[in-house]
Amino acid sequence: MAKAAAPAVDKRRQILDAAIRVFARQGFHSTRVSDIADEAGVAYGLVYHYFKSKDEVLNELFSERWSLLLAAIEEADGSDLSPRAKLEVVAGFIVDSYRYDPELMKVIIVEVTRAANSFGRTHLPEIRGAYDSIGKIVAEGQAAGAFRGDVDPTFASMSFYGAIEQLLSGWIFELIPASDADFEQARSLVVATICDGLEPR
Repeated sequence: MAKAAAPAVDKRRQILDAAIRVFARQGFHSTRVSDIADEAGVAYGLVYHYFKSKDEVLNELFSERWSLLLAAIEEADGSDLSPRAKLEVVAGFIVDSYRYDPELMKVIIVEVTRAANSFGRTHLPEIRGAYDSIGKIVAEGQAAGAFRGDVDPTFASMSFYGAIEQLLSGWIFELIPASDADFEQARSLVVATICDGLEPR
């Protein structure tokens, strides 16, 4: 009986996953393409077969994860949940993204969303897309009387995301505890902090 062939290895995915580990460990600017190749266990030239540069690798990692966030916000907004519950879903998605893939989230926050360099500027439309979508949930809550109307939705959205990003930074740099209980508490506390401030007076 013939032996079943081993499943083909997705080399492109292998390189991306290796890049996450190297970027998280060394930082983007200290990483060479050869470091990614070594981590992935592939030939140096194979990285260039799939990606023109390490910049393109980082762009791909960011776009993959950010598209999932945008989809999660859109799904929450399209649900029958209350505005507050929709924000809880979004906060939960972001916290769980860190909880289950901390290295990738470290790379995205440190090297892209907080970077005042070409990466931050390149991805401003995508980053703003998330702010706008969260702001839409806030605006809908205001129209329904669930949130106070004297707070600009964009300001509320940036405060909401900024609070979550600061939490993630605290975990990344080991400034605050990061147990399962801490993750669960963070999901609700960040929403309570923002939404209680948005409650009608």
